[in-house]
Amino acid sequence: MSQDSQHGKWTISSSDDDDDDLPPSGTAASKPHRPAVSNHSSIRSASPPGPKLEPVSATVEVKPEPAKPPVSSLVIGSEARQSAAMNKLNPVKYETSPSLAGKRKKEVSDGSGWALSDSDEEDGDVRSLSNLPKKAPPSPKAKKPKVENERPPSPHGRLYYIDEPDDFFESSIPCLNDTYRFYLNKVTGLDRKYNSGALHIRDILSPLFGTLKESVQFNYCFDIAWMVKQYPSEDRPVLIVHGDKREAKARLLQQAQPFPHVRFCQAKLDIAFGTHHTKMMLLWYEEGFRVIILTSNLIRADWYQKTQGMWMSPLFPRLPKGGSATAGESPTFFKRDLLEYLGSYRAPELEEWIQRIKEHDLSETRVYLIGSTPGRYVGSDMERWGHLRLRKLLYEHTEPIPGEERWPVIGQFSSIGSMGLDKTKWLAGEFQRTLTTLGKSSLRSDPLVHLVYPSVEDVRTSLEGYPAGGSLPYSIQTAQKQLWLHSYFHPTVRVHCHAMPHIKTYMRTSPDFTQLAWFLVTSANLSKAAWGALEKNNTQVMVRSYELGVLYVPSAFVRTFPVHKNPFPVSSSSFGFPVPFDLPPTCYSPKDQPWIWNIPYSQAPDTHGNIWVPS
Repeated sequence: MSQDSQHGKWTISSSDDDDDDLPPSGTAASKPHRPAVSNHSSIRSASPPGPKLEPVSATVEVKPEPAKPPVSSLVIGSEARQSAAMNKLNPVKYETSPSLAGKRKKEVSDGSGWALSDSDEEDGDVRSLSNLPKKAPPSPKAKKPKVENERPPSPHGRLYYIDEPDDFFESSIPCLNDTYRFYLNKVTGLDRKYNSGALHIRDILSPLFGTLKESVQFNYCFDIAWMVKQYPSEDRPVLIVHGDKREAKARLLQQAQPFPHVRFCQAKLDIAFGTHHTKMMLLWYEEGFRVIILTSNLIRADWYQKTQGMWMSPLFPRLPKGGSATAGESPTFFKRDLLEYLGSYRAPELEEWIQRIKEHDLSETRVYLIGSTPGRYVGSDMERWGHLRLRKLLYEHTEPIPGEERWPVIGQFSSIGSMGLDKTKWLAGEFQRTLTTLGKSSLRSDPLVHLVYPSVEDVRTSLEGYPAGGSLPYSIQTAQKQLWLHSYFHPTVRVHCHAMPHIKTYMRTSPDFTQLAWFLVTSANLSKAAWGALEKNNTQVMVRSYELGVLYVPSAFVRTFPVHKNPFPVSSSSFGFPVPFDLPPTCYSPKDQPWIWNIPYSQAPDTHGNIWVPS
C-alpha cells in the first residue's frame, strides 16, 4: 500500500494494531512491546526499527539513514525525534541543484539545542533540552564562557527571534471581550489589529490584572530563566508543577538554582507513556485570586509565532470568614471540580493552594472544568475524567437540537496518537460518541466530523516555516497505520494570519457554521493517552496523562453561541464567539498531505528559504 506525498510515494509496510506500544489493559506495570520510556528521562541512542520509508518515484532520491547516536548538542529518545530536532537547529537552505547535500544555514548557537519528549508522540510538545541531561564537554577548553542576557535556546537558532515592538506589551488594561473570557495569545510580526484583545504572558502576569503575591505554574515544558523574566518582580514565590523524573528532573532543578523563590512539585505518573500535559496558572493577588487555563508551554517559542488560547477567570474575591464549606460555588460547580482536580495530585505542596481556593468566591465562573488524571477508573468514577467526563456534561447541560444530525463536530489539535487500524477502534467507537452527545436525546446521530490539522503547505507557508512542524509531532510510524484517518482532515485556515496552531479546540457547529452548540479549549490532543480509552468490555477507563480544559455550554450563556466571523480587532460589545480558525473548514486539496514531521520536504522552500530534511 502506498501514499503519494510531496516528495514522491512512501510505501507502507504492514504493522500491528495501535496498541503495539502500550502495556496490556489493566496491567500498569506490564512490560510494553517496545522498551519503556518514562517522561523525558530515559535516554536511548536509537529507537527500535520501525516500518521503513521507501521513496518510490521521487524527483530527488531520499534514503533513510542508519541510526546515529545523539550529537553532543542533542540528547533525545528516538531517531525520529533526533532528526526533527537536528533539522530545527540547522535548517537546510533550499538549493536549485538536485543535490540534497546543500550547506546548512550558519546560525549562532550555544550548542544546547532543543529536544523532544521521550513519551509517546501523542502529546507532542517541544521540550527545551535544558530539562534533559547533557553529555559532558570533550574537554574544559571546549566549554564556552557564559554570556549574560542571552535569549533562551530556540529550535530555530538564536538569530530567528525578532524583538517585539515597543507597543507590543500592554501599558493599560486592554480592550477584552469579557463575555466568554476566551483569548488568543499575541503573535510577533503581525499587524497590530491581529493582536487586539490578545494577551502575552507578560501582560497576564503584569500589575494590570492584580498585585501578584504568589503563583503556581502547571505545565509540560519550562524555560525557568525566561519564565522568571515574564514576572514584574523576580522575587514573588512560584511553585512549578511538572512531570519530570530522574535526570530530566535534575536538569529542571538545575535551571532554577539562580532563583531561590522557585519551588517544585512533581506530578505522579504511574502509567507508561503518560505526561503532565496540563497548562494552568493559579495567581494569588492582594486583591483576590485568579485561574488561567491555557495551551502554551512556558518557553518563548510558544508565545512567539504560534496560535495559542486561554480561559482567564474573573478576579475572585475573598469570602467573609466563617462561611459554609460550599460558599463561593458557581452554577457550573467549578470550585468543587477544581479542588477535586488539585486533590488528585496527592501533593503536600498544593495543600495551601487548596485552602486558598476554599477561601475565595468562585461563583462568577460560567464554564465547566474537564480534566484528565492518570489512572484506571471503574463505576461512577469513569465519568470523572477524560472524554467520559465531557460526555456526561454534554448529556446533562446541553439540549437536543432539531436536525442535529446535520450539525457537524470539529476537532482541532497539534498532535495525533494511534487511533487503530480503522475508525471503529477508538475514534468512532468511543470518542465520536462523546463529541456527538447533545442533551438527553435518544437519537444517536452520526454527523460529519471535521478534524482540523495542518497540511504540509500550511507549515511551509507559516510565519515560522518548516520549523513550526517541530511542534506538530505526527510521525510516519503512526500515520502509516491509519491512512483512513486522513480522510477526516481539513487544513488550518488561520484567523491568526499564518501562525501555526498549538491550541486544541473541539466544538459542534450549525450546518451553516454560524452557531456553536458548545465549545471546548483544552490541552488535550487527539490521543487516547489524553482522553482515556475504555477497557475490559467497557467496564473500565484508563487515562495516562494529566490534561485540563474548560467547556462552554449554552445553558450558562445563551441558547447557542453565535460565531464571530471577524474577531480582530476585538470589540468589548461583541457577542460572537472568537473561533480560532476560519469556518467553514475546507477539505484538503488532492495535492495536500497532513504534516508528518519525520520525513523530508525538499521540493519547495519555506518562508525562511529552508527545506526540511530530517538527518
